[in-house]
Amino acid sequence: MLEVDGGQKSGSGTILRLSLAFASILGEPLHIYNIRKKRSEPGLRPQHLESVITAAKICNAEVKGAYLGSQELWFKPGKISGGEIYAEIGTAGSIPMLIMTVLPICIFAKETVTLKISKGGTDVKNSPTINYLANVFLRVLERMGVKAEIEVKRYGYYPKGMGEVVLRVKPSKELKPIRLEEFGEVKSVKGISLCTFLADRRVAERQAKEAEKILRARGLDPKIHIINDFSNPLQKGSSLVLWAETSSGAILGSDSIGELGKSSEAVAQEAAKGLLEEIDARATVDVHMADMLIPYMALANDESVYLTRMITDHLESNIWLAEEMLGVKFDIRKIDGLYRVEKRGLRIV
Repeated sequence: MLEVDGGQKSGSGTILRLSLAFASILGEPLHIYNIRKKRSEPGLRPQHLESVITAAKICNAEVKGAYLGSQELWFKPGKISGGEIYAEIGTAGSIPMLIMTVLPICIFAKETVTLKISKGGTDVKNSPTINYLANVFLRVLERMGVKAEIEVKRYGYYPKGMGEVVLRVKPSKELKPIRLEEFGEVKSVKGISLCTFLADRRVAERQAKEAEKILRARGLDPKIHIINDFSNPLQKGSSLVLWAETSSGAILGSDSIGELGKSSEAVAQEAAKGLLEEIDARATVDVHMADMLIPYMALANDESVYLTRMITDHLESNIWLAEEMLGVKFDIRKIDGLYRVEKRGLRIV
């Protein structure tokens, strides 16, 4: 049985998410304890609980200890079958985080997985936005052979959520390595400025206009798509995602969400500043993609490498767990102000 101390490193939900994914793919029973020990509310919150339940549905697992607040869990996976799966978070808990939990599992399913997620948050704090996942995360993973797409039926925000998303994943026989060692030159900058039931205040337009002003001042020519959404009458909200594509094939993203008391211009400034930091550093993945990419690099055959401007707690946690559970090795070296993260050797699954 795989034993994981969820209180190690960041002590956050990322250890739970990856543990479930790796155990499911390996087909080995998992015992994880001290779940989210270093968080203000330790244990399983609604989004984590639904992640456990959904992962169990996908791989036909037996689960013990899956209840709100639980800090200890036993998870015995079966066959990763696929098919149509339903998940319901029931709060504004993050839909993108649930997707990040189960996507690695879905890749190894026998048939296409269609995951229908309801009553959650698509664009909430401490989580990538759903449009970042669709336009940055999945596009980078496509280079590794991941065949997945996201369809947003309804956007959801804090505090009510009520978002609905469909994730479709086709099985991949194996994951290909990815090598992103050169920044190249910026070819294009794009974005999506979204607001839900805030068209009368021109929120999406104001976010886009401010972001365009900041980026053009730096010599860039952004093309930002404006969406005035009316999919969720129960919850108003907004978000902005920006991404740059370079001549070497790198895709760097940055996003921001609207909140009470936060102006549309502040949302734009946050997202634009984040993107410019990545471009100025000449990284080949942004700071969020850096940790999100680790499990796929670990599961891919052969060596993968990228350049990032920062080593975060989540990145360190993901590398530690991949090395512990999969037996792979990562190497981090600082070169010209950037961190070169390399996964060495062959996959073990």
